[in-house]
Amino acid sequence: MSNVKLKFLGTGTSQGVPMIGCDCPVCRSTDHRDKRLRASALVEYDGVTILVDCGPDFRYQMLRENVRHLDAILLTHNHKDHTGGLDDVRSFNLLERKAINIYCEEYVREQLKQEYSYAFADQKYPGAPEWHVHTIENKPFTVFSNDNEETLVWESGFGYRHEKKEDVEVKSVEVIPIHGWHHKVKKLSVMGYRFGDIAYLTDMNLIDDEEFEKLKGLRAVTINCVKRTPHHSHFSLDEALAFFRRVGAKDSYITHVAHLLPCHSELEAELPEGVHVAYDGLDI
Repeated sequence: MSNVKLKFLGTGTSQGVPMIGCDCPVCRSTDHRDKRLRASALVEYDGVTILVDCGPDFRYQMLRENVRHLDAILLTHNHKDHTGGLDDVRSFNLLERKAINIYCEEYVREQLKQEYSYAFADQKYPGAPEWHVHTIENKPFTVFSNDNEETLVWESGFGYRHEKKEDVEVKSVEVIPIHGWHHKVKKLSVMGYRFGDIAYLTDMNLIDDEEFEKLKGLRAVTINCVKRTPHHSHFSLDEALAFFRRVGAKDSYITHVAHLLPCHSELEAELPEGVHVAYDGLDI
């Protein structure tokens, strides 16, 4: 069995919990499990360190968990609460002296080129983030450790120069994408990811039947849920529970949680056996 561990870095919806200006019981809760940063996860998979989504809380999440190394970033889709922290990977460029490998669908890459045009420029502004963006499709792909990445050498006033290093043996893992839709009508494509016997899915409200074949035999699975009642782009609580029953994983975790659901302790108490409410900092 593959050696895989997942840490929830953030389990909140796009506005986080508490939400700015809100005075509801959830936003006023003193339970640390009700303090939710934007959704993201850190995966340690057979010696390869992978970040899933890089939202606007990325900097604080890295500092809180004392993360000092990343091999790759996998993006689920193009929304800002999942991509808004990508400029801050500059810290890893500087300290690890390597570019960051980013994996995403083609439409996400095109969105990044618009929002972070300076990172794709032929002549970059000194200090711009160094990325290698890899386009993925709905089929298994390999993620490598960054041991063979070129060394970034800083030159004042110019930026980074890339120096080729001797090839060394690198670790690699196979990742299985799980395709879903973030909007049933507008058909916004989203990728979840399976790492060994753990699958991380978020921001979906429709998953085609054939994708469930990829979710068999899981130890743990996650899905998004923002409120009890139907939502135009997320699963309701009943829909999330139906998804968990169909997958049949040993343990199931609700993430991307909004303040529209009850406080953590109340919601956890009403869920069936084997279903849990994820919270920031939880390891599985």
